[in-house]
Amino acid sequence: MTDPIADMLTRIMNAQRVQKPFVEIPFSNLKFEIAKVLLKEGFLKEAEQKGRKERKVLELALQYDEKTPVISGIKKISKPGQRIYASRSELLKTKRAGGTLLVSTSKGIMTDKEARKSRMGGEVICEVW
Repeated sequence: MTDPIADMLTRIMNAQRVQKPFVEIPFSNLKFEIAKVLLKEGFLKEAEQKGRKERKVLELALQYDEKTPVISGIKKISKPGQRIYASRSELLKTKRAGGTLLVSTSKGIMTDKEARKSRMGGEVICEVW
């Protein structure tokens, strides 16, 4: 697997399409930070680390509004072959209403709104709407 973040986002979307309440993803600190931001923004119900050293997993409880998923789409922006960086002034609002950009900054993973408030730019990971 060359892009574990894209795999995480694909697993979330596929689980929501079949209306699963939970999805398990191989654990990494970066994925856990992304999940915490999605949790804070209301896209997930719960995110917790499970398992032991050999096989840690990240269990995500998916959020639904009366059987329709809260996350209607995810688009990976920065890819391993082409990293996309944006300065503070280049972080524009998302084109979709209610959408959020996830940005990796020197202070950690944050939304585009938080990055603009902190006057920081960074790698644009994905857009969630």
